Amino acid sequence: MSSIQVAVLGAIAGLTIFLGLPVGRIRARTGSLKTFLNGLSAGILVFLLVDILENAGGVLQDSLARAQSSGAWAHFAGITAVFVGGFAVGLLSLLSMGKAMRRPRSSLGPGAMAYAETALGERNEALRLAMAIAVGIGLHNFSEGLAIGQSANAGEISLAVLLIIGFGLHNATEGFGIVGPLTAADVRPTWSWLLLAGLVAGGPTFLGTVVGNGVTSPYLFVGCLTLAAGAILCVVGELFAVGRKLSWDVTMWGVLAGFVLGLATELVVIAAGA
Repeated sequence: MSSIQVAVLGAIAGLTIFLGLPVGRIRARTGSLKTFLNGLSAGILVFLLVDILENAGGVLQDSLARAQSSGAWAHFAGITAVFVGGFAVGLLSLLSMGKAMRRPRSSLGPGAMAYAETALGERNEALRLAMAIAVGIGLHNFSEGLAIGQSANAGEISLAVLLIIGFGLHNATEGFGIVGPLTAADVRPTWSWLLLAGLVAGGPTFLGTVVGNGVTSPYLFVGCLTLAAGAILCVVGELFAVGRKLSWDVTMWGVLAGFVLGLATELVVIAAGA
């Protein structure tokens, strides 16, 4: 399989995220449905967080075992630094960005103008949170692309194809995770916004496939995963805060459904032998 064919298949795996994004255009008619979809988004992200840390932790454990057996302590120290640093940057940079976007602006005026300012602020906050989710998922998907590219580079074409299928199914559910906060806030995004969010979240799968087909680096792999983990943890905290305001019981049912959905698609990847 040529590099171009591998890259095209990687792009297909990433762009399946667009299958779930149009849900953001649907108006939820009941408050319970909005709350459930917000919880569903959180549940998908909770599963991704667990999955990401498991994969990054596996590389860290392997480097420790290697250091104990062959004395490669410098390699272990480097992986550990990337693990901790990536997580910290992902978590704190998203936190700082959120604080900057929440800074109050000068009032537009009393009465109806003040109300419009409040409504606009809520809409912008929901769009910011949804785009933050897209960024976190994009970092995670870059690491998935690395796995596809490295499998193809090693000549394991059948594994690479199965990974593309598995990650494609997995990414389709991540679209729901992005638009969940928008549905909860009764915000209907434009098609151009959905296009941008899909490219931010799904495009890195293609980029990772291209890079992974030519470069093998555990530092890059762990760095992308932990950056994603930090960003996703920050977002999950915000989704839980929204869910508690709406209905904590319904939110927890949504979290459960999202976690199970993420697990089901992950089992497809495991069945592929990854």
